[in-house]
Amino acid sequence: MVRSHLGSEDAVGNLRRYFGLEGGAAYTGARFEHLGGGGDRVGVAEVVTAEDLVAVQLLSVRVPAEAALKLLEGETGKSLSELLRRIPVDADMAEVGAGELDTDSAAEQAWALLHRVKGIGWVTAGKLLARKRPLLPVYDNVVKCLLGRPPHFWLPLHTALRADGKALHHTLLDLRKRAGIPDMVSALRVCDSSSGWRTRRSTKPGAAPAMARFRYDHLTR
Repeated sequence: MVRSHLGSEDAVGNLRRYFGLEGGAAYTGARFEHLGGGGDRVGVAEVVTAEDLVAVQLLSVRVPAEAALKLLEGETGKSLSELLRRIPVDADMAEVGAGELDTDSAAEQAWALLHRVKGIGWVTAGKLLARKRPLLPVYDNVVKCLLGRPPHFWLPLHTALRADGKALHHTLLDLRKRAGIPDMVSALRVCDSSSGWRTRRSTKPGAAPAMARFRYDHLTR
């Protein structure tokens, strides 16, 4: 069901609106990857920068000042850098093995390290990692509502992207091309930004987006 939607003109339109390509203003989140040239660019890919901390604010989260200093100047930042060196930079999730995402992986250890920092919750930890490594997904309350609560979010998503000869992954890449979105926007962010989860709101304040009726097990249908 979701895969069919991602191949539709509605998905193209949603994605173009999100990135401001339909004449209106772009959503602030559209600058998440691009700000300062990207968090995974040469020279900064293995360190958290002030630009990274601003970038996550574009996705509606904030790193408190004390936590920011730990990442920019403290031992937490040094430990995170060591883990980032072990996570692939130039790859989409569908292109890496499951070992890069399992509970013993450097990515999982990096998420846990960030989550232990006071003031950085699971949402912010995930968005910081997505900024540094586009192979990792943005996972927040919107996506949780959409996909439910699988025991380990990254691995089921990895399986879905690789199923049927990576059919879902190729659908996302084709959608990115059709919408005219830069290649630096990962397939995962194309999925996150195009399907109305970010651009379509319920009429009830605080309610989940309309597309939240779709569940994880529909991704490959």
